[in-house]
Amino acid sequence: MPDDLIRNEAAGIERLLEIMRRLRDPETGCPWDIEQDFDTIAPYTIEEAYEVADAIERRDWPELEGELGDLLLQSVYHTAMGEEAGHFTFQSVVRNISNKMVARHPHVFGDESREKSAEQQTKDWEAIKAAEREGKKQQGALDGVAVGLPALLRAYKLQKRAARVGFDWPDTGDVIAKIQEEAAELVEARDELSPEEQFEEFGDLMFVMANLGRHLGIEPEAALRAANAKFTRRFAAVEAKLAEIDKTPQDSDLAEMDALWDAVKKDENAAKS
Repeated sequence: MPDDLIRNEAAGIERLLEIMRRLRDPETGCPWDIEQDFDTIAPYTIEEAYEVADAIERRDWPELEGELGDLLLQSVYHTAMGEEAGHFTFQSVVRNISNKMVARHPHVFGDESREKSAEQQTKDWEAIKAAEREGKKQQGALDGVAVGLPALLRAYKLQKRAARVGFDWPDTGDVIAKIQEEAAELVEARDELSPEEQFEEFGDLMFVMANLGRHLGIEPEAALRAANAKFTRRFAAVEAKLAEIDKTPQDSDLAEMDALWDAVKKDENAAKS
């Protein structure tokens, strides 16, 4: 009986699949779940992926367990809707990714040697992916870079793709020179140009900054997440120092908070040494 499966905590993925079927049942399911489609669920999928990354960054393993479950639910949700529309099923999705992993690791599941460097494995991986794109009729070098990626991450991936076909600055110095050029253009835009032109110049500067990260071997999305975390941590420490003197940021001013910020930085540097 379906209820037996739903209440069987040892039933694994089959239990979750049945729960989703019941939630989406047009007659007896949850009205909210029934109304959802791919477009309305996609933002939740993105959000859950970021919450997984956040739990990993905080090394909160119990939290990560829960967030991975939430992310798994997103896959189950999309596959349930895909099955209802006749596009695919959960099992076909599992079969597809399993086949892909086997095909992309011939040095593990085939007869290729495992005695190769990480660099060579990366080159082989990219060659296999290029062949897959060709099979999908993706002819352009930038085809297949998902539009829905966070903009900074997509800029990084677009530039990696372009670099593979030789469209790249030869060294980091050229990228830094371009950053200086774009920064100057942004200053000019601020003083002389329209808001639309300022918007464009700001985007150009961020795009080149992502390229600098690639040249330095730094993933810009991860670097910015780390910077956000550092800012959050330090500002919280500033608030704590203000609280020690019965103040809040609203009671303070920029000069005082800036001095406390410097003190927090000094404390952090001392703790590292």
